[in-house]
Amino acid sequence: MTRATQSNEYIGKTSQVLYLAFELGVDEWKLGFSKDLGTRPRVRVMPARDLKQLGREIAAAKQWFGLSATAAVRSCYEAGRDGFWLHRHLTSTGVDNRVVDSSSIEVNRRQRRAKSDRLDVRKLLGMLLRYHAGESKVWSVVRVPTVDEEDRRQLHRELRTLKKERTRVTNRMQGLLANQGIRLPKSRDLGALLEGMRVWDGSPLPAGLRARLQREWEHAQFLHGKIVELERERRRAITYDRGQAIEKVRQLLRLRAIGPNGAWVYVNEFFGWRHFRNRKEVGAAAGLTPTPYQSGDTSREQGISKAGSRHIRAVAIEMAWCWLRYQPASRLSRWYQERFGRGGTRARKVGIVALARKLLIELWRFLEHGVIPEGAVLKA
Repeated sequence: MTRATQSNEYIGKTSQVLYLAFELGVDEWKLGFSKDLGTRPRVRVMPARDLKQLGREIAAAKQWFGLSATAAVRSCYEAGRDGFWLHRHLTSTGVDNRVVDSSSIEVNRRQRRAKSDRLDVRKLLGMLLRYHAGESKVWSVVRVPTVDEEDRRQLHRELRTLKKERTRVTNRMQGLLANQGIRLPKSRDLGALLEGMRVWDGSPLPAGLRARLQREWEHAQFLHGKIVELERERRRAITYDRGQAIEKVRQLLRLRAIGPNGAWVYVNEFFGWRHFRNRKEVGAAAGLTPTPYQSGDTSREQGISKAGSRHIRAVAIEMAWCWLRYQPASRLSRWYQERFGRGGTRARKVGIVALARKLLIELWRFLEHGVIPEGAVLKA
């Protein structure tokens, strides 16, 4: 078969397929349509989230390219702020959609390059055509969770947000008092202590500052109450709920060094709905894989890729430090101490990232195959 014959077969095969790429904005969407690689794209602008207008644009594009009204539609858009609701709508209407990892899209490496939404949608449309032509590694496709799987993330993400907000409020109070030469006391009732606080010359706190500190303290107490409420809800779910995800949380909690927060985040962000084929996929999904740079005689390491879940990376590093403390006799802890234990601060920080990746893989094997990490101790 000649190259021309292959090209003609490819064009004939894709002539009854409409390809659609989205550039999603806050107020408007840009749509790029095409039917094959040799066709000039049709770019349209429509109001954001107007699904009826989207249906009309798809129908008009089929008529523009001479396709039948029943022609298949293949689409894509970048994962981002709009989430997965559009993917669920498209698939419910019969569209073959792909949600693409933004960091996997190739870009021009020149220092200055033209960029606009119109250029972006054309770029995305070209990559969609290449993807369906057989170039599967042109980008990384995001696995879309179900509605229930996505909803299970809300509790621990809200909990993390509340803890960060409480830390910001506490630091702000410390700064306000330090500005007057006073250290924030470790008290559960700061409001009762404000009246007795004195600045450097023995005079009371200014009225405006005292009122502001009182409001900040009340806000901190409100946040603390919400955090306690969510942690109580999480404990209740771990104790009484049923389901495959909760069983995995309980299984992780059997290991010493793993607490409710780490087990909950690991399962609901990572192991509870993703399916990994090997350890390389586990490390890559967390963004903990190394990124070497080799060109001629130049060879250096650029650090971890950070192209995966940031929620998992943060917990994985904390878990690695806990593993060293509570599982000192395990094979992973001994490996870390032999290789990085005698090094400086930077070497230990580099080593803890490597340990976090190895531990993540061991926990995946523990959940999938029941293999306990070598030398690890289970809780009583």
